[in-house]
Amino acid sequence: MCPLTEEETRVMFEKITKYIWENLQLLVDRPIGTYYFRLHNDRVCYVSEKMLKLAANISGDKLVSLGTCFGKFTKTHKFRLHIMALDHLAPYVKGFGVAVKSTQDCRKVDPMAIVVIHQAGFGEYIRHEETLT
Repeated sequence: MCPLTEEETRVMFEKITKYIWENLQLLVDRPIGTYYFRLHNDRVCYVSEKMLKLAANISGDKLVSLGTCFGKFTKTHKFRLHIMALDHLAPYVKGFGVAVKSTQDCRKVDPMAIVVIHQAGFGEYIRHEETLT
């Protein structure tokens, strides 16, 4: 387990900021304690300070996992969030919605038509509010 480098931290925070915006600080300084992001085998773990101190006695090659795996870095140094991070990100999300036509409208379309579901965050709605009809 080692701390993330400046570049790794920047890439990861840019990805997380897309979902929780300015609430990123609340993810690190939580009311129940301080949490850290640590790198282990190209995977980023979200670990409490207490668990990090306990794991200091275990050598890195013997350690399988620690805390919650937030995501991993690909070979091209891009960060991919894992689904396990959703439980930690959900309380800080500004809003998320789905805009679709009703089922009745979808049943009336041509059989060769394609029905698309567009999922967007609240931030996208605010950015494009004046162009929405």
